[in-house]
Amino acid sequence: MISLCFSGGFGQSGNGVFRPPAIPLITCDPYFSIWSFSDHPADDWPRHWTGSIQALCSMIRIDGKTYGLIGTPFSDLPKLPLDSTEITPTRTIYHFSSSTIRLDLTFLTPLLPQDLMVLSQPVGYISWRVSSHDGNSHDVALYFDNSGELAVNTSDEKVVWARFDESLCEVLSLGTQAQPILQQSGDNLRINWGYVNLVVPKSENARIVVAGDDSARGSFLHDGTVPSYDDMRFPRRANDEWPVLACKFDLGVVKETAVERFIALAYDDQYSIEYFGRKLRPYWRSAGAEMGDLVNSAVEDYPSLRSRCELFDSSLYADLDREGGKDYAELASLAYRQAIAAHELVVDVDGTPLFFPKENFSNGCIGTVDVIYPAAPVLLLFNPALEKATLTPIFQYAGMPRWHFPFAPHDLGTYPLANGQVYGGGEKSEDDQMPVEESGNMILLTYAVCRAENSPEFAEKYISLLDRWANYLKEEGFDPANQLCTDDFAGHLAHNTNLSLKAILALGSYSKICSMLGKKSTANEFWDLAKADAKRWEILADAADHDKLAFDQQGTWSQKYNLVWDDILGLHLFGKSVAEREVQFYKSKENEYGLPLDNRKDYTKLDWTVWSASLAEQKIDFEEIIGRVTKFLSATPDRVPMTDWYDTRTAKQVGFQARSVVGGVFVRLLEDDSVWMKWLIKCGVRNQR
Repeated sequence: MISLCFSGGFGQSGNGVFRPPAIPLITCDPYFSIWSFSDHPADDWPRHWTGSIQALCSMIRIDGKTYGLIGTPFSDLPKLPLDSTEITPTRTIYHFSSSTIRLDLTFLTPLLPQDLMVLSQPVGYISWRVSSHDGNSHDVALYFDNSGELAVNTSDEKVVWARFDESLCEVLSLGTQAQPILQQSGDNLRINWGYVNLVVPKSENARIVVAGDDSARGSFLHDGTVPSYDDMRFPRRANDEWPVLACKFDLGVVKETAVERFIALAYDDQYSIEYFGRKLRPYWRSAGAEMGDLVNSAVEDYPSLRSRCELFDSSLYADLDREGGKDYAELASLAYRQAIAAHELVVDVDGTPLFFPKENFSNGCIGTVDVIYPAAPVLLLFNPALEKATLTPIFQYAGMPRWHFPFAPHDLGTYPLANGQVYGGGEKSEDDQMPVEESGNMILLTYAVCRAENSPEFAEKYISLLDRWANYLKEEGFDPANQLCTDDFAGHLAHNTNLSLKAILALGSYSKICSMLGKKSTANEFWDLAKADAKRWEILADAADHDKLAFDQQGTWSQKYNLVWDDILGLHLFGKSVAEREVQFYKSKENEYGLPLDNRKDYTKLDWTVWSASLAEQKIDFEEIIGRVTKFLSATPDRVPMTDWYDTRTAKQVGFQARSVVGGVFVRLLEDDSVWMKWLIKCGVRNQR
C-alpha cells in the first residue's frame, strides 16, 4: 500500500505527484517532533516543527565511497539518489537506489490510537534495509547520529551525557545540565529538560560513541570508522563542537538478500505537564515504568509494533480512499501524525488519562477548546477515550469556583502549564471570550462521545455544567452578540450564522444527552427549541442560492462547516437542501488553491474546508474541493509542517503550522456509520455484532 509517493520533479496532486511541504520523521509530542523540510532528506538538517534545527545525520558507505542519506548539508558529500518517498499514517519511507545498492530508510512512530500505553511512549524508530541492486556483492557500512539540539531550547545551553547498558540494548543519553523541569512556557520553544536517548539493540553489533560532530562524521567520511572513546569534555554548550550521539553498523558483504538494522530515539522528559500546580507524569509511566523498562521494551516490541503499524496504515488508507478518493487519502495520511503529536498524554494522580493539545504557532495555549473541537474527528474515530481525555481537564476546570462564568472556558493556560485560562479576559472579565463558541463545542463533543460509546456515562459526570452551558445557549446562542468565534483572526462578528448553527446543534445534542439520562421533559423542551431555531435560521440566513455570513449582512457568504455535525450525530435538524445548495455555491467561489473561509478575504482554513466539503452528498463534489487543498500543499512555497491557515490565491501560509486541528480532516469517515463502527470495535468501545 502506497499512500503517498513522489520523487525529484514534483507535480500537482490530483493530476500528478503530491509533494508535502514538510515530511514527518519522529513525531511523538509537541516537544519531541522532528521533520524534514526538504525534498531530498540530505539537502538540509531535520528540524523541530518550529523550524529550529534538530540535527539527525545518516550516511552510507558502499565499497569505500560515502553518500549522504539525511542531514548532510555540511559538506559536498554526494547524496544517494532518492527514487521516491512514501508516507503512511505512522511511517515515512525513503526509497533510495544507486547503480549498486537499494536502500529503504524508514521512520516509524507507532501512534496506535487503540493502545494508550504505546501511543504515549516517546519512542521513534529509524531502520535501514539494504540489498544489492546489480546482483554483485558490496561492502556496506551505515552511520547515524543526533545532536544535542534535541534536548535544548537554544544551542548555547550546556549539556551533559552518559551511556548505560540494558539487557537488550546499549543507550547513549544527553540532556541539559540545568534541567529546568516545567519552568518555561510559551509557543516557539523547545524542551530543555529530560534526556534524549539513542537506543541501539545489542543484537545489531553496532559501535556507539559520544563525540564532537566533526570527529564522529569526519571519521566515517575518512575511513568508515567512528572514534574509539567517548568525548569526556562536559558540561559544555550544545553548540561547542556540537556533541552528537553516534552509531555505526558494519553490514559486511551485502548481496541480493536484504540486510536490516534499526535504532530507536527515546525522550525521557520525566514530567510532562503542570496541571493546576501538580506535575504530571507521561502516561507510559502510569504503571511505574522507568526509562530502562521503556528502552528494553522498545527493542523487544519493535517487530510486533512494525507489523501492527503496517496493518493500521493499510486499513486506514483503504477507508480514506474509498470514502474520499486518492487526494483525500494522501491529505489524511500526512495529517495523522501531526494531529496526534501536537498532544501530550499524561496520567493524573488518580490514574485518569489526560490528553493536552498545544496550540502550535498560534498563541501556545494548552487545552484550547476551539482547538480540541476541530481536532476531535481523529480522536472520536479511532478511540473516544482520547477525546474524553481532552475534555476532562476542561470540565474539571469549569467546575472550580475560580471559573465563575456561565459559559465554557477557552483554554487552560500556556503549554505546558495548565494552570488557568490566559486568553482574552482570562478569569477576570468577559472581554474577548468565546462564550457561544466554547459552550457549543463542549456540548457537541460530549454528545459525540456518548453516541460513540452508546452510553451517557461521560455526560452524567458533568451534567450540571452541561445544564449551565445549554441554558446559556438557549438565551444567547441563536443570534450571537458581537463576539469572537474560533476564527478569531477574522475579528468580532455579530449575528454570525455559522456560530448560530453551532448553538442550535449543541441544543439538539443536549436534548439527546438528556434523553439518554432519562430527563424526558428537559429533553423535549430543548429538542423543540432546537427544531424551532433551525427553521427560523433557514429563513433568516437565506440568500437565495446560499446562506449569509451574518443574519443582517446581505450579499455575504461563509463556509457553514459546523453543519457537518447535523448528519454525523444523527440530529437532522436542518433540511438537506441547506447543505446541498451550500456545496454547489462553494464550487462557484473556489480559487486555485481552495475555498475561501468567507467573502471577506482570500484566506481559508484547511480543516474547515474539509468539513464544508463533507457536506457534499456526492463523492465527486467532495473530491473536487479536496483536490484544491492537496494542490495547495504541493504548491506552497512555505516548507513547514502542514499549515491550516493559508491564502487560496497564492498558496502562501498566512499563519499557524503543525497544529492538531488537521485531525479534523478525518471528519469524512465519521459520516459513514459502518466505518466509524469498525474503528470503535477495534478499540473495544463497541462489541462485534
